[in-house]
Amino acid sequence: MQVRMADLGSQYRKIRHEVEPELLKVLENGRYILGENVEQLEAEIAHLCQVPYAIGVNSGTDALKLALRALNIQPGDEVITTPFTFVSTVEVVVHLGATPVFVDIDPETYNLDPEQVESAITPRTRAIMPVDLYGQSAEMRALREIADRHGLYLIEDAAQAIGARHYEAPIGAYADVATLSFFPTKNIGGAGDGGMVLTHHEEVARKVRSLRVHGMNGGYYYEDIGYTSRLDEIQAVILRAKLRHLEEWTQRRRYHATLYRTFLAELEPHLPVVRPYNYHVYHQFTLRHPQRDALREHLRARGIESAVYYPLPLHLQPAYRFLGYQEGDFPRAERAAQEVLSIPVHSELGEDQITLVAESILEFARSEVLVR
Repeated sequence: MQVRMADLGSQYRKIRHEVEPELLKVLENGRYILGENVEQLEAEIAHLCQVPYAIGVNSGTDALKLALRALNIQPGDEVITTPFTFVSTVEVVVHLGATPVFVDIDPETYNLDPEQVESAITPRTRAIMPVDLYGQSAEMRALREIADRHGLYLIEDAAQAIGARHYEAPIGAYADVATLSFFPTKNIGGAGDGGMVLTHHEEVARKVRSLRVHGMNGGYYYEDIGYTSRLDEIQAVILRAKLRHLEEWTQRRRYHATLYRTFLAELEPHLPVVRPYNYHVYHQFTLRHPQRDALREHLRARGIESAVYYPLPLHLQPAYRFLGYQEGDFPRAERAAQEVLSIPVHSELGEDQITLVAESILEFARSEVLVR
């Protein structure tokens, strides 16, 4: 039996009857860019996230970039963020000439530690940018209080967390701007790249809409230097169909997480920690183990895929050496990078597959105990 980290083909086959007729309509009417389906998707996401504005763009990375541009983040500004995330969170800051300032993570949730944020604030700080890693909200309420106290923007990278909640509030509730990714393996993903910017602020929404079409303000008049960053109709059709199943698929992920917790109860210290005020959507179910690489090989030999998100914190990546950080600067992130392992949790799994994964992990863990 093979157990994959994602099974997009199986997922698609269950909804193809919803998707294909709508795709044909798009192909027949010839409106491929920023059409009716994009507008409807924006409205549906805005409703889900309880924000007045949602703007579709062509990737989660561009969503971050346009959010920063709309908030007028400029060269020389500092943006406080986490070193334990996908590179685009930091990449966009550098592309705009601003400086990412790292602080360490909470060792249990892997999200930005609010207790360390305040000491990193300087006169050049303009924004705090947490990431909702693995599908669990960052400490947005606490970070909102810090941002307000210091007059800073709060930008939520929610690429992995659509449907998550923090103190019963959806993603984006505490942020000036939040961003989503529709990369194919996200909890809802397209047949290619896609992203969205969420905001409560009309001027930010207006600016993002302009920037995504070259900075245009009306027909061939340009108020800014922008980008080609439009969400297309084909992606929007697929995403709208998947959005209708988001709650069902999220419940499946959460059920699979519950099964893992039941089967792996004796390994409780190695299992994901969920704060009681958070609703986790389990983009990933991430264990930690000091013999991570050996465990991963053990699973691979049994036909079970796994993944490491992320094997080297950003402050130690060659591309970001210019920031001047060294090994040991963020010990929690560095240790997490050595120990985390994500196992299959997606909505298409069968219980027999969950059982195989859990039994294989227990087999490894018990053999480790015997060896010692």
